Amino acid sequence: MVPRLRLVAQALFWLLAVVPVPAADRTPAPPPTPARLSFNEHIRPILSENCFACHGPDSSNREAGLRLDHEVAATAELDSGLQAIVPQKIDESELIARVISDDPDSVMPPPWAKIGRLSDEQVGLLKRWINEGATFEPHWAFVPPTQPAPVSTGNHPIDALVSQRLAER
Repeated sequence: MVPRLRLVAQALFWLLAVVPVPAADRTPAPPPTPARLSFNEHIRPILSENCFACHGPDSSNREAGLRLDHEVAATAELDSGLQAIVPQKIDESELIARVISDDPDSVMPPPWAKIGRLSDEQVGLLKRWINEGATFEPHWAFVPPTQPAPVSTGNHPIDALVSQRLAER
């Protein structure tokens, strides 16, 4: 009986070594959308990738006098009388009108930029963020670091930090 088990084990070994096993879908699941969007985590990446080249901090490349990385500038009235971002008012926010437009003369990003249109998910995040009040946050590099106060929940201070992080999730 033992030689037969050895033969079966060898056959299984070679079968697994030779026959390709289809790989599981390795695409990570998107993180759950939080109750409230964060400008730095959800909105800044969209604007940075698609808008900041023409409407960002570099004044020498800025188009139409519009700056989208700064709250005061992004919500200010433009020369046209419109506002790019009107907190809690999607219908009055020119940013949304431009990213969903089908007119090649007004759509953003413009076709000549060869960036492509924003995805439905990106447009949805922008709309939701504006509905939530379009709250800007300073870039993380300009926020002074703070040290959280440990809460003693274990034998070691690291236990408190891990427990706190687990509780947040």
